[in-house]
Amino acid sequence: MMRAKTGTERLRSRIRAGEAIRLAAAGLAARRTRSILSALGIAVAVAALVAVLGLSDSSQARLLAQLGAEGNLLTVATGQTFSGNVTPLEPTAETMIAAIPPVQHVTAVGTVPGATVRRSAAVAAIDTSGISVVAAQDSLLTALDGHLIRGQYLGRMASEYPEVVLGFSAAQNLGIDVLGPQTQVFINGRYFAVVGILGPIAVAPELDDAALVSFPRATAEFGFDGAPTRIYVRTDPDRTEAVAAVLPFTAAPDGPDQVEVRRPSDVLAARLEARNAFVDLFIALAGVALLVGGVGIANIMVIAVFERRTEIGLRRALGARSRHVAVQFFLESILLSACGGVAGVAIGAAVIWIVATAQGSPPVVSVQVAGLAVLATIAVGAIAGIYPAARAARLAPADALRSA
Repeated sequence: MMRAKTGTERLRSRIRAGEAIRLAAAGLAARRTRSILSALGIAVAVAALVAVLGLSDSSQARLLAQLGAEGNLLTVATGQTFSGNVTPLEPTAETMIAAIPPVQHVTAVGTVPGATVRRSAAVAAIDTSGISVVAAQDSLLTALDGHLIRGQYLGRMASEYPEVVLGFSAAQNLGIDVLGPQTQVFINGRYFAVVGILGPIAVAPELDDAALVSFPRATAEFGFDGAPTRIYVRTDPDRTEAVAAVLPFTAAPDGPDQVEVRRPSDVLAARLEARNAFVDLFIALAGVALLVGGVGIANIMVIAVFERRTEIGLRRALGARSRHVAVQFFLESILLSACGGVAGVAIGAAVIWIVATAQGSPPVVSVQVAGLAVLATIAVGAIAGIYPAARAARLAPADALRSA
């Protein structure tokens, strides 16, 4: 005849989820320093993973914005013959290109050969910092969607007076970051007033290392022949490919194969692919670090089983079942790993915000990546806690108390 279970026996057979979590949290809090150090290993791995993916997404967002805004920009540049001689663009090339229906904006620049730029006449003539002198039209910023970070662009006065606008890198190399009445540079024996500094131009990096003057000043001061060496063409985005196909024949009807037509957005796309290749490597390294952190948690939990044999034996003697003890250690491992994961996400997000802001990119923190990172740490904690939990559950109450 079967007898009914007493209330005490029914209490021994189960444990509430909330109580189990509180016990696990109390077990970690009792060894706070060890728990923090163990969670730190997971946090570093997760922070690296979140930061790498977030910074990649931030850079990708900036490049994609450039691709969207500048994917319809084409450049026509002088080429070379088989003998190595430079093939000049036709004087009428700009006018002929502007007549193509899908073309929206056209602007030309011309490199002034032999002109050097120095901070002052006291600087040696050979110390030019690699800065070239380029004649530019007043439509350059509109065609390239460029911007100034200081001063103003070449205006009407630039045709009559020696004024110059410096590219972003050129200004840095010359040590010029503030403009004033006395801000000048020495170009081929004459001082030019610096009236503006360009921001970086991703689609025309050659202009970052240039000193821009007007076409009339380049002709009057340096004997420039006025022939353009590069033409920038902004087209209807839906007709860019068609325009690129006819540009060589329009710019140089007698030698279309000797003219270079490029699409700067293709360079940006290649740069994006190169960055993504490095991202995969960093993700793999972060995965290895997460695995190492999991092994560290498993090691700490195994040590905890040996140190807490008295606690385990006492709980078993008071009625706790082996599975209750296993659940406690299993949850401790999961909580420890999850805390590290949450801390890692916070650290990674902070790194993304700081670095992306410094680089001028929009900070991008993917909620999906953050959620998956935390789930991954929970999974790692669960796997790391299986063996310590099983070992704790196998301890007999009498043996545990006897070895205390």
